[in-house]
Amino acid sequence: MQELLIDHKSLYRLPWTLPDNAISWLEPTALCNLKCDGCYRENESNSHKSLETIKHELDIFEKYRNCDGISIAGGDPLLHPQIIEIVEEIAKRKIKPIINTNGVALTKELLAMLKKAGVFGFTFHIDSKQGRGAQWKDKNELELNELRLYYAKMLAEAGGISCSFNSTIYEDTAHYVPEMVQWAADHIDIVQVMVFIIYRQIVPNLPMEWYSGAQKVEMGNFWYADQKERKIDMLSTDLLKIIKERFPEFRPCAFLNGTEKVDSYKWLLTNRVGDKKTIFGYMGKKFIELVQTQYHLWEGKYLAYASPSFTRLGKSILFLGLFDEGARNAAKKYVSSLIKNPFRFFKRLHYQSVMIIQPIDFMEDGSQNMCDGCPDITVWEDKLVWSCRLEEPKKFGCFLRSVPIKETPDNY
Repeated sequence: MQELLIDHKSLYRLPWTLPDNAISWLEPTALCNLKCDGCYRENESNSHKSLETIKHELDIFEKYRNCDGISIAGGDPLLHPQIIEIVEEIAKRKIKPIINTNGVALTKELLAMLKKAGVFGFTFHIDSKQGRGAQWKDKNELELNELRLYYAKMLAEAGGISCSFNSTIYEDTAHYVPEMVQWAADHIDIVQVMVFIIYRQIVPNLPMEWYSGAQKVEMGNFWYADQKERKIDMLSTDLLKIIKERFPEFRPCAFLNGTEKVDSYKWLLTNRVGDKKTIFGYMGKKFIELVQTQYHLWEGKYLAYASPSFTRLGKSILFLGLFDEGARNAAKKYVSSLIKNPFRFFKRLHYQSVMIIQPIDFMEDGSQNMCDGCPDITVWEDKLVWSCRLEEPKKFGCFLRSVPIKETPDNY
């Protein structure tokens, strides 16, 4: 199916690596005020790191990893009593502070303080399986757009802060994704990024045994082990197919491959330009290659998040049609719209990113297909490790190995 939807040669392989990456992942706390289905972090009440520990972890990032932005995550980082100081410290190091939050603890007053401290952007995780309060209980993904819009408007009112949304996508919610893509387009002026993260857990129907070194580990009570048999093999291309059934012109331009399966699309990036009424086109591989290469030449690092002031430059982006087929096609469609309605020229065009993330895949031979060049790398005991699997070294001192369970013949 991948070959029918995407040819990797038509995409730009994002140049991110372990030492030179757009983003790093800081976890100042594991405390959270929600209990989301599919969460990979155990909620710990006494887990606030000291500011000195946080500064030390930032030192480790600066020593080993060249990054444009720091995702401040958790838990929920807004619950950390020194979140203002954390943002100030990151901004002081000339790195973009991006707060990853469910938004529950965010108020306009706190937002004003965070903006003054130098926050660059927010990524709000909102989906229907978070166990939110009564107002949002049993709301589906489309009904939750009301909550997404509340936060997007809050940031827009504050001004100059990047707005992104994450949603975990499950087998029974994937059909909502096209409408969520449309919602993001409807609010392209105040929503810069929309991210869909495909659900992964360790489930009973996964035919694997688990080992910490040579020691077998029982995973039944492990934090991200699910007791129910659930689908955990949805691919980014499966989700892409669902989107393209509604929007055939939807076109990714860049990707990250897997560590074990190079033809897997672990991070699948789409960039588009439009106004609130029309998406004029989808950028091609040359566009994102130019953006990443030029930014690295100018800033010495790869671009993580673009500021709202940049994403408002949609008309200027169309000039990259000199180099990029996608931008060229978008420019043609835009010019055609101006011929029909010249007054449209006075409306801004905006640039927006849509990302699909396909987390760990367990291969039949027991190998684990991770994201090659993963941006969500964090610090554990002064080492760089995958944040999505941090519970393993915390509990066992290492990442766990998966070994396939071989069926034994009845007459063995």
